[in-house]
This record gives sequence, C-alpha cells and structure tokens, in this order.
Amino acid sequence: MAVGEAIFPEMPVIEGVRLGSAMAGIKKPDRRDLVVIEIPDGAAVAATFTRNAFCAAPVHVARDHLGQAAPRYLLVNTGNANAGTGARGQQDAERCCQALAELAGVSGQQVLPFSTGVIGEPLPVERIAAGLPQAFAALDERHWASAAEGILTTDTRPKGATTQVELSGGTVTINGISKGSGMIQPNMATMLGFVACDATVEPAKLQAWLRDAVKVSFNSITVDSDTSTNDACTLIATGRGASVTTADDEARFREALTRVLTELAQAIIRDAEGATKFVTLAVEEAGSVEEARAVAFTVAHSPLVKTAIYASDANWGRILAAVGRAPVANLDVERIVIDLGDVRLVEHGGRAESYTEDAGSRVMAQEEIIIRIRLGRGEEAATVWTSDLSHDYVSINADYRS
Repeated sequence: MAVGEAIFPEMPVIEGVRLGSAMAGIKKPDRRDLVVIEIPDGAAVAATFTRNAFCAAPVHVARDHLGQAAPRYLLVNTGNANAGTGARGQQDAERCCQALAELAGVSGQQVLPFSTGVIGEPLPVERIAAGLPQAFAALDERHWASAAEGILTTDTRPKGATTQVELSGGTVTINGISKGSGMIQPNMATMLGFVACDATVEPAKLQAWLRDAVKVSFNSITVDSDTSTNDACTLIATGRGASVTTADDEARFREALTRVLTELAQAIIRDAEGATKFVTLAVEEAGSVEEARAVAFTVAHSPLVKTAIYASDANWGRILAAVGRAPVANLDVERIVIDLGDVRLVEHGGRAESYTEDAGSRVMAQEEIIIRIRLGRGEEAATVWTSDLSHDYVSINADYRS
C-alpha cells in the first residue's frame, strides 16, 4: 500500500556515472538485490551517515574508505544489513569491496559499501561475490530505474527524482534514487540515497551543501521514529559539467539539490510501510528552528495521532496533547493556533469556535493532510513529513523475518 501514483521519472544520462544490478539471491531468489554504481575518475564525492551508535559494518568501512582514497565504485546490497555483526561484519564488507575492486581494476579502498536488510545475520559474501560479475557487466549510464529497483527492501516501488538547473556556465543535471519505507527517522531511515550530478564543485562545499540539504529532506521525515543502523546518503559531482562559481550559481545549485533530496525523502513517506496517508507537519512562529522541529516531530511520532489519521478520525485532542508535551519550554497555549487543512482546530487555549466535527472529518478522510501549528513565539519555521500508522504496518514488521 502506498500514497499517490508510482511514476519513476525519465532520468537523463550523467556522463561517467554507470549503474548495474544483479539477482544474487541474498535473501530471496529472482529479485534484484545487488547494485554497482561506477563513479568517473576525478569526481568529488560527499556522504552523510547514520548516527546510530550500533552503525553497521558497511558504514564504518565506507567512512574509512572515504578518507583513504578517491571513490570509484559504490556497492549496494539488500536483504542483509551486515549490522550487529562485529569484527566479522567489517571483514565481510572489506571482502566484498575487494571482490569488486578486482573486477574493476581499482583498489579496495576506492569502493564504498552500503547494505540494508535484516540486522544481526552474517553477510553472505559468497553470494555477493558470485553476483558481482553480472552487475559489473550490466553497467550502463541509462540504468537508473533498474538500480532503483535493486536497492529496495520492504518498499513497494522504486523511488527516483531528477532536475536540471541553469548555471552561468551551462546546464547541470541532478539525478537521485532512494530506498526506505520502515525503520525511518533518519539521523545523519532504513534509508539509502544515491545522488549524482555533472557539476564541478569543490569537495568541501559539496559536503557542506549535502549536509544542509539532508537536514531539510531526509532528516525531516519519520515513519516510526526508528533510526536505522545503516542510513546513508551519497552525492557524486562528476566535474564534467558547469562549474558552480558565482553566488547565484551556488544558490541555484543548492536549491535544485534540496529539491531532488526532498522529492526522494517524500517518496519514502508516500511508500511508508502500510501507509494510507501522507502528512505534512508545518510548524511556524517558533522561537528557533530547533523548537519548531521538536514540536513537529512530537506530533509526527505520536501513535495516537497517527492511528487517528489512519482511521480518518477527527480526534483533534490528540494533536493538541502532542503539541503540549513537546520539549519546548514555556509554551503559551493561549497563543497557539492549530489548523487541520483549511479547518481551524485550536485557538485561545482550546477548540476553535468555528470548528465542527464534519469539517474535521472531511479533512481527515483526505489522502494528503496538512497540520499547521503556529506557536506565536517567533519567526522561525520547520516542516516534517510523516505517515499514518495502520494494521498493515504491524503485519509487515511482525512478519519481516518470516
């Protein structure tokens, strides 16, 4: 079950970025579960990773390799997270990197590994190694869609986004794919994102711009408040296109990058496990961005709010209660205004006089819902996207290993 249409966009070629996939039988037969992404020589690469203390072995290895050599390949497997696997897990990740490196004629340190799937089980290195020749032989600049399929786990559909932006030196293309539908509250969900562009960007700036874009995209979504052991987002700038030089170029490029990452992040929420609703939490008039995000996430994480949304039950008191328990000091409830779509729920410390149950139920029945919260204490704002909590979410996760 998912919200909205499942349309994978036509992805323009980004010269030098090639993608290949294979069916390696890592967890299930007859499905794409192994992806290789080739990075052209001289490209800049930036990445953000989970902050989970039990971060997976591939996260450790990818971080180490980023600091040791210029990346030439990304290696992604699904069906097994290689997390909670200790020293063996790290050795297994390194072995997989080395297997691809030998095929490609590069060093093992030039391969960045990424894994997603079941935690705590040994990585099937032999299956991955056996599948690598097929994935490597399939490398092609046009294979974005098949790569997007090859990184999925409980997702019901591939996720992609693309845009082009005009800079002073020419047009830059940005393509991205992502996966994730459960265990989602990124902190850099299980989410992985791989984005490439043909811009020429200084590596330090690329890293800073990725970090900023991730904060308002992947780090602004939540399905179930669970931060994965494996979250990662990688950004490649091939350097084969226009340079990002002027202040206007920077603003245009950063806006386009944020737009692509936001579309990918929202696609995760639209495909959240068991989701029937796509919910936007917009908090305004906050004293700081941090307190706006605190209020938004408190509401987004509330099981009572999420189940009411699933049931299309206009139980607005659950929203009010969640706002009131957010970790924000000295909230003045008399100044707080809460709207559900075009319906005023709360003002002056209680239910709005104009509110009717019929009006609230009409909005709650919609597939896409906006909850707008004005705190009346400043000029800062933040937006978070979430899903409802359905019977199917429980079933999917109860049956995940069976």
